[in-house]
This record gives sequence, C-alpha cells and structure tokens, in this order.
Amino acid sequence: MTWKNWARTQSAEPREVHAPVTVEDVRRAVERVRDRGGTIRPVGSGHSFSGAARPDDAQLTTDGLAGLLRVDEERGRATFLAGTRIHEVPALLAPTGLAMDCLGDIDTQTLAGAISTGTHGTGLRHASIGATVVAATLVTGRGELLRVSETERPELLPAVRLGLGALGVLVDVTLQCVPAFALEAVETTAPLDAVLDDWMGLNERTDHFELYWFAATRVAATKSNTRVTGPLRPRSPVARFLDERVLTVGGHRALLGAAALVPALAPAVNELSARAMPRGTFTEPSHDVFTAPRAVRFRELEYGLPVEAVPEALGEIDRALRRADLVLTFPFEARTSAPDDAHLSTAHGRDTGYIAAHRWWREDPRPLFSLVEPILLAHDGRPHWGKLHSLRAAELAERFPGFADFAAARDELDPDRTFSSSWTRRVLGD
Repeated sequence: MTWKNWARTQSAEPREVHAPVTVEDVRRAVERVRDRGGTIRPVGSGHSFSGAARPDDAQLTTDGLAGLLRVDEERGRATFLAGTRIHEVPALLAPTGLAMDCLGDIDTQTLAGAISTGTHGTGLRHASIGATVVAATLVTGRGELLRVSETERPELLPAVRLGLGALGVLVDVTLQCVPAFALEAVETTAPLDAVLDDWMGLNERTDHFELYWFAATRVAATKSNTRVTGPLRPRSPVARFLDERVLTVGGHRALLGAAALVPALAPAVNELSARAMPRGTFTEPSHDVFTAPRAVRFRELEYGLPVEAVPEALGEIDRALRRADLVLTFPFEARTSAPDDAHLSTAHGRDTGYIAAHRWWREDPRPLFSLVEPILLAHDGRPHWGKLHSLRAAELAERFPGFADFAAARDELDPDRTFSSSWTRRVLGD
C-alpha cells in the first residue's frame, strides 16, 4: 500500500500498517515493532507538508482513536482520543458550552497531528493548539503507558506539547477550553503599505488578524476577527458558498491554470485574485470563522519571527521577488501568536509573527522557497515543523532554545529510537 500526504510532497510504502482502536492495540503495535528492532511512525490526516509522518518502516494510523472521553465543566477541560479530527470537536463540545480557544485555517487534522507539529491560528493573545494541552497519555518507545499532566511528570509537558511523534504515540489529550464564543469577521482589502505600517496596531486592536498578499500587487486582503457575545449575523448559504467554494477555490483554481499556461498573465491573475478575496462583515460561531476549505492543493514554507519583524521581512521578500522576476500565483500569509513554553515551539518565549509562502502543487516550490527562506532566517526565524524547510538538527538547535531539553525527554521516552525516521534524523540529529 502506498501512503501519500495531502500536498503530495511525501509518499511511502510502509512495511506494516497498524490501525489500533484501543490503547492496548497501540501498546502492542509499538512492542511488536520494537521487539523486531524496527521503527514506527504515527500518522493522522497527512496534512503536514514535511516528512513528519512519513515512515521508513511501520506506520500507525490514529483514525480508530477518535471521540470525546470526558469533560470537566468546572475547569473547562475536555479529554479527547488523540485521533479526533479538529472539525469533529465543535459538535462534541456543543452540549458543554465549551470551545477550543484558537484554530488555524484548516480543520481536517487530527488533534495529535496538530499538537505534534505546532499547528497555530492567529492572535497576539492566543497561542498554539499545543499550548492548551494540560494533560496527555502516550505510549512510549518502551511500550509503556505514560500520563503527563500538571501533577504527573509535569516537567515533560513542554516536550509533549509539541513532540513531533518522536516521544511516543499520543492516545488521548486534555485541552484547556474556553466558553463557546462567536467571532465578528471583517474581510476587506487595503493598500499593502498601509497595512504593514500599522501591523502592530492592527494585531493589538484585533483578537485575530491575518493578511494575504499576492506578489506583484500592492493590495493586502485582510481578515479581522473579534470575539463578541451579541447575536449571530451569519452569511447566507449562497454567500458562504460563493466565498468558500466559487471565488476562493473554483475561481482561484481557474486563474492558476491560466497563469500556468501563460506565465505573462501572472501579474494580472494576482491582481484579480487579490480583488476577488471575500469582503464583508458577518458574525458566526468561532469554528466557522476560523476555518475555511482548502480544496486547491499547494506546498508551504512558514517561519515564525519576532512579531515586529514581519513588515520589514515582507518588504525584503517583495524586493527580492521583483529582482528575481519569479512568476507567482499563490498568496503570502502573515499571522501572529502569543508565546508558549513548548521546547520546540516556533513561538517559544516570544510574541511571534508568521510569514508563510505558498506554491501551487503543480509548480516547483524550490525557486520561491530558496529565495524566501534566507530572508526569514536573517530575521531570527524558526521553521514550522509541519511545513517545508531546509534546516538540519545543528541549525535548528541554535534557533530553538528548548532543543536540548527536548532531546533529553526523547532520550528518556524513546531511548532505542523506535519512533525515528529519516526525517527525525535530519531534524533531531539521531
């Protein structure tokens, strides 16, 4: 059986595929592989662009480990089986009046996969999904069931909150949730220079701010989401369909195809794409505003920088692209995040701004990524673990202050490297 990830950047033919439906199934699978001296990698939805989920030997799918286990309504905490998809969480939490604090654009990932790779949304006062993990249960490389929480092995929480699948197989996670809330979304376009000049102000005044910029244009498409308690004012079904399926998916796909056939059309395509981004104001439940369909396949590189560095870095990227005369048809994206304590977090210990470069999956991403990456590195950037980058362990150790602490936790939980792969050897060093 051939496994492929969503972006078609990774594929493998695992020697074994384990599909556990109980925690004991997970433990037995790990023991079986360990006893024969093999390796095993857990996989969720396959939405990482990097090789994080690609196995060299055996693969363990978490699809059978899904659902809500229990809720502590007094403390606002919910425990899920780790293979639960993010898009399943709102309905599971609805009877409790709780919600996840902050989500990214995509909701097809498993909780385990999102946590293990550092998935984040946007907002200077809101951290990654992993930062909300207050407890977790995992099967270690020794085949042991380990509980990590604020009172049980708490020193391991900063490692487990972003573990790369290198510490063990997450089987359940407890998330600190918040009372369910609505978001008022304001989607518009504005001159790029004006948005960058007010970058810090926009992020400080708005709960969740993000911008999209199509190269060779001076237009930014922005989305400002504010937490509200008032009545919902949802988009009509027709308006939502036009926004999510026609303009931003079907229309963009058609424009991409035109630019691929006639590269000279790219500047006009970008201008049209920027102008066609959704506009308007609506108020909907948080999960409906945070996420959107991603039906157009792409490849992505993303780095976390000190938040105040984003405008300068984007300006340098703009100038470099003009000099290189690269034909681009996918937008750059800029977001923010609050600091957290995960050893390998891109937001470890600092307010963080993110710049993401995208390339349509039918186009070679290397010319773009090799141009953008040095600029982001020069601004003290840290690469997103689930996305494409060129760094190796020695370089990563210099950029992530908790790298050595994570390595120590890994030595304890997986001393025989049962969860290793060619990818972990590249980014972790052994």
